Amino acid sequence: MKKILFLLVCISHFAFAQTSEELFATGNTFYKEGDIEKALESYLKIEDQGRISSELFFNLGNCYYKLNKVGATIYNYERALQLDPLNQDAANNLVFAKRLTIDRIEELPKSIFEKLNEKYLQKISYNQWAIVSCVFSLLTALFFLFFYFSYSSSKKRFFFVTSILCILFFFTSLAITYHQYNYAKDSIYGIVFTEKTTVKNEPTSNSEEVFTLHEGTKVKVLDTVDDWKKIKLVDGKIGWILAKEIQLLPQF
Repeated sequence: MKKILFLLVCISHFAFAQTSEELFATGNTFYKEGDIEKALESYLKIEDQGRISSELFFNLGNCYYKLNKVGATIYNYERALQLDPLNQDAANNLVFAKRLTIDRIEELPKSIFEKLNEKYLQKISYNQWAIVSCVFSLLTALFFLFFYFSYSSSKKRFFFVTSILCILFFFTSLAITYHQYNYAKDSIYGIVFTEKTTVKNEPTSNSEEVFTLHEGTKVKVLDTVDDWKKIKLVDGKIGWILAKEIQLLPQF
């Protein structure tokens, strides 16, 4: 009986996967034919099934771009890059999409480490950095064993130096993994979805307005109080916005 149940689960899983692939192909066909609404509907069905991918969000971003929905466009390109920071097509399209936004916010100067982190270290996720750490730990053990069992002095020197280098790379990648993990968990971002919204200096409707934001602007979320989110812009400005007016980027 257990074998039959297991077989049924496998078959249903296979059919589920096939359905998602068919929906993706159907969406692509509709998109090529210029029927953006139907293409979007197909892609959203895949998302509802929970079979997310960088390619899916990239295609969703393209659909929303064609429909001139700035907030949703940027939101989905950002999600595509969350899953695959090396998705160059999503990165390029995100640049074009941001040109549609009204707000022109000048970013504060970054330190050398922040530039290094953004340009190189964040190109792979903390999970991928963890894999790199595991690889270097295995290489360290392997080369140490080669060193231990070698009889030639030249080979011993080579394996010893190589194992030392591997352990240095291991600790470096482990530190990067720890930093990227904390950065990902502590950094919550959202995209403004309303056409225009006011940002307050306190989480109350009758508080003072400090500045306005428009659809598509990316904000960092610092805190939550009732129906309000405390946000920070790249230029350092801080204020409170109604939670319903932004869409939070999920933390994968």
